[in-house]
Amino acid sequence: MLVTSALPYANGPIHLGHLVEYIQTDIWVRFQKMRGTTCWYVCADDTHGTPIMLKAQQEGMTPEALIEQVGKEHREDFAGFDIAFDCYYSTHSQENRDLAALIYQRLKEAGHIEARTITQLYDPVKKMFLPDRFIRGECPRCGARDQYGDSCEACGATYSPTELKNPVSAVSGAKPVEKETLHYFFKLSDFKGFLKDWVHRKGHLQPEVAHKVDEWLQSGLRDWDITRDAPYFGFEIPDAPGKYFYVWLDAPIGYMASFKHLCAGKGVNFDDYWGPDSSAELYHFIGKDIIYFHALFWPAMLHGAGFRTPSAVYAHGFLTVNGEKMSKSRGTFIKARTYLDHLDPQYLRYYFAAKLGAGVEDLDLNFDDFTQRVNSDLVGKVVNIASRCAGFIKKRFEGKLAAVLPDPDLFHRFLGAGEEIATLYEAREFGKAMREIMALADVANQYIDENKPWVIAKEPGREEELQAICTQGLNLFRLLVTYLKPVVPSLATKSEAFLNISSQPWPDVSTEPLLNHRINDFKPLLTRVDPDKISAMVEASKENLEPAVASGPLAAEPIADLIDYQEFAKVDLRIARIVEASHVAGAEKLLQLTLDLGGETRTVFAGIKAAYDPKDLVGRLTVVVANLKPRKMRFGLSEGMVLAAGPGGDELYLLSPDEGAQPGMRVK
Repeated sequence: MLVTSALPYANGPIHLGHLVEYIQTDIWVRFQKMRGTTCWYVCADDTHGTPIMLKAQQEGMTPEALIEQVGKEHREDFAGFDIAFDCYYSTHSQENRDLAALIYQRLKEAGHIEARTITQLYDPVKKMFLPDRFIRGECPRCGARDQYGDSCEACGATYSPTELKNPVSAVSGAKPVEKETLHYFFKLSDFKGFLKDWVHRKGHLQPEVAHKVDEWLQSGLRDWDITRDAPYFGFEIPDAPGKYFYVWLDAPIGYMASFKHLCAGKGVNFDDYWGPDSSAELYHFIGKDIIYFHALFWPAMLHGAGFRTPSAVYAHGFLTVNGEKMSKSRGTFIKARTYLDHLDPQYLRYYFAAKLGAGVEDLDLNFDDFTQRVNSDLVGKVVNIASRCAGFIKKRFEGKLAAVLPDPDLFHRFLGAGEEIATLYEAREFGKAMREIMALADVANQYIDENKPWVIAKEPGREEELQAICTQGLNLFRLLVTYLKPVVPSLATKSEAFLNISSQPWPDVSTEPLLNHRINDFKPLLTRVDPDKISAMVEASKENLEPAVASGPLAAEPIADLIDYQEFAKVDLRIARIVEASHVAGAEKLLQLTLDLGGETRTVFAGIKAAYDPKDLVGRLTVVVANLKPRKMRFGLSEGMVLAAGPGGDELYLLSPDEGAQPGMRVK
């Protein structure tokens, strides 16, 4: 079996929305491996495209250096959440270059590639053709301002970039011009019959996904432009100098390339998994926003190039937080690293598992429910069993379990539940599996409550009974933790060390209880969720994701909605002299400025670290919003905002007055 998750884009950090997919996939893969399946799990950074190229320019580095840096951060974040890839690679690899060229060549030889001259919008300043997402303007349908070149977020309309009203380049701010260019197209329409059959073959897609893909098939398949013009960071098309494969062509091929890299290191036969006669199973886990690529383009490309197609593509929904879309202003757009700085990753793995099903519904992370569920289920039910029994075994019996169980039928009842739980894991019904496991945990706790080992321990002559009851409890705990192992592997590893046993496979009817067995000292396996740490994480996310001065690839933005003079007059702009400037420990983008406003001193945190050395700012005059409400940040109180212009990063320029201006003067 070969399993993949969608490739994260290499121009930014992993956040909790991404982790829904990687945790879901990792749980499924761990379960398969526990059941004895030969299962490989591969992924890679998606590293090509215009956004990568522009961000690298903004950061003053090469694209190769940028993707190496981001790749290292991604690997560390995934490892922090116990995501256990067998190979995590990069689409900017020789394996991917070779496979992309091979697939393209096979498709071309079979007549599925066609060259056409098209008209695209071109930035005359940057001398580059503009991807749809780097063109902004007014929607041709509803007139909404500041919309992308391919779709309107206000009315939902889709259109061609050339239809956009008053378009501007999001790269330079210039008005784009129309220009002809030669592009290559993958003739998706050649595969309509094949795709209709593939989509409806049992198990390839979830029913609701198959229904949506059916709508696309019925409305007609458009041929796919697989070309981008230089300058572009990606793979040059072998027989077309200056033309590059569109990132979405080589990104899914990255699944194959990552596995090919694994094969070289593990001695695995690549063709056994990707060849046209492969009997292996191939599964892709993806978000519902990229179904079109994975359910139409990808199987058509593979089929047309003589490779096998996926056994199934499993889509999931988006993550909301506290019932709303993730928000930077509310601090609910949370980076993986910010979460790891405050909370145990086992909490999130369990919470996501408890909410995940086999469908494509969105998943909500409600912090109150998160706290209650983790504390009640993992700590209050499961870990509590071990903590209630371990002390008696250690103190009274030198850590040795009894020779027999007082209730073998109860142990076998727990064993018998394993097949139903396994069936739910297999079907990706993780939420239902967690409910079954927690129902068993309730039974185990009820057993302990009814037998009251703490009472028996005080009564002479009942030592053997006490040992047997606690032995029963710990054997039930062992099975519960083993059933939870795909979800909370770190908790399982700690529990195995406490029970003094090897790494556990999936239990079956032949599993024997631990008897006449010596356990180790019990140490807390998991602490309760601290609500204060959740609050601190949210506050840290506000700072991490809301720098005082915006940054990004936009060098010039469309004019905002008009305001009247009375609104503008409320803004009190003052001349200020920077008397001190310093770096802020722990902040990626901030400098701390001490400003003299003509007798009054203010502290302001400004997101200009990439553009200025603090020592070059001391003594300089600038402009500050003096009546901005102070904002409490985790680094201190910011008492205003300095004004700067530019696209962001190291291209930011503080506004400065002409000679003669003095601190405290109001800007008229």
